[in-house]
Amino acid sequence: MQIPTADRVLYALLVASAIGCAGLLWRRSPRTVSLNCEQRWAIGLGAFAGAMIGARLPFLIYQGWKLGLDVPLLWSDGKTILSGLLGGYLGVEIAKAITGVRQRLGDGFALPVAVGVAIGRTACFVAGCCYGQPTGGAWGVVFPLSGDRLPRHPTQLYEVAFHLACAGAIVLAMRRGWFQGHLLKGYLLAYLAYRFASEFWRPEPSWWAGLTVYQWACLPLAALLLAHAFWQERFPAAVPCEQSRA
Repeated sequence: MQIPTADRVLYALLVASAIGCAGLLWRRSPRTVSLNCEQRWAIGLGAFAGAMIGARLPFLIYQGWKLGLDVPLLWSDGKTILSGLLGGYLGVEIAKAITGVRQRLGDGFALPVAVGVAIGRTACFVAGCCYGQPTGGAWGVVFPLSGDRLPRHPTQLYEVAFHLACAGAIVLAMRRGWFQGHLLKGYLLAYLAYRFASEFWRPEPSWWAGLTVYQWACLPLAALLLAHAFWQERFPAAVPCEQSRA
């Protein structure tokens, strides 16, 4: 079943709003060391391109390269936030390497990303994708794309609440000076833990040992984030660029 045209338009508008809101929050984030115009554009482009490619990559692999080369599909359904977040993280690191930025920028991205993803998951709810398992609870929602009339967990709204809670925690941590240098990594690790748990009420097929592909993906990704954090603390390359090191 196809997503109605009106819902597709609203979905695209919400996705664009998520990107715009995240970009605005990042531009307004406090800094102690300035980046030049070229570096800011490169890092912003790296984050955007990395997130879009990362979000689309699993579907490129699963559905074939021909489908993935359809540019309008980048703005429609067929993406995963999990790989998008990690793609954006990697895109920023690549942009930093190309432009010679040695300062750590992560804490300045934590709040924009959390807010942007919350808006993005609202778009998923509007489109009716990414729904959960059937539920008998009063909060169940019927999603036409599921192909049945069963009330299902509105997992998109669960995730909206999760990311908004993370955004609130990030603001509090920034004001109190908590976890300086670890806000983005902490947020990403929290999301990996949430996504691992939430897979149990999503209709994803088991891949191996009763776990889904996404659950198995969360484990090495969390290990890589922890390893990167350890490496940065063990071999600091530069002083912080934002309010803190990340």
